[in-house]
Amino acid sequence: MRRLLIIGCGDVALRALPLLRRRYRIYALTHSQERAPVLRAQGVLPIAGNLDEPSTLRGLAGIAHDVLHCAPPPSHGSCDSRTAHLIAALARAKSLPQQLVYISTSGVYGDCHGAWVEETQPLRPETARAGRRVDAEHRLRQWGQRSGVGICVLRAPGIYSELRLPLKRLREGTPALRAEDDAFTNHIHADDLARMAVAALSFSPACRIYNASDDSVLMMGDYFDLVADRFGLPRPPRVSRAEAGTRIAPALLSFMSESRRLSNQRIKRELGFQLCYPTVRDGIAAVAGGA
Repeated sequence: MRRLLIIGCGDVALRALPLLRRRYRIYALTHSQERAPVLRAQGVLPIAGNLDEPSTLRGLAGIAHDVLHCAPPPSHGSCDSRTAHLIAALARAKSLPQQLVYISTSGVYGDCHGAWVEETQPLRPETARAGRRVDAEHRLRQWGQRSGVGICVLRAPGIYSELRLPLKRLREGTPALRAEDDAFTNHIHADDLARMAVAALSFSPACRIYNASDDSVLMMGDYFDLVADRFGLPRPPRVSRAEAGTRIAPALLSFMSESRRLSNQRIKRELGFQLCYPTVRDGIAAVAGGA
């Protein structure tokens, strides 16, 4: 049986496990002793280690045929030292992984002023966190080109699920932008992203990038209205962009300032991927029990 190493075994990776267990013996890196029993209960063999401490990663070399890398970069700096440490650890072995799938972010494109974005779009990250994702992608693709490891990058937009909805924000009455100032936003249900990761491990050619988005064409304020209506909460007040600067936290406002529409045609065409939740409306209806 093939062996798979998961780096960052959080919600999305756990959702992929029922499909992955059919073809893999699965290992997962964890720095938490409390997390190990949770992983074992899911049929995963935990490996103790910390991406921020390279000396703890020696056990990763040669352990797996394939790798699913879901770990975020550090919260500071201009580079993704965690991905750099992972590459160094894997590269120690004579037997390298055949395929590595990395879940990145669509934030690497920056603000595209509402334009449609394909995977060939130049990268213009506008935040430090997106810049670290660009660094991770660059490191992985360069390593793949040098070593022959197949690298696939999934650029995911806003991930939502029953566990990841803006309910707290809605209850607190955080404003949204008025229609004339609003931005296009993109989404993917966590279950669909997990299935995309499995498809990429199975079928992606080497050195390929995919926009991991659903079919929705949605403004951000309309997304908040949709969630509010489904869960019986007040719709957020709408404010101008100028007023938003005084009422919305800078980190959130920067996210609301990037407008783009992701094309998902490549992942459908090349991997034959079919969405379980083609639109946010479909996904929210399922999350809310069809109410």
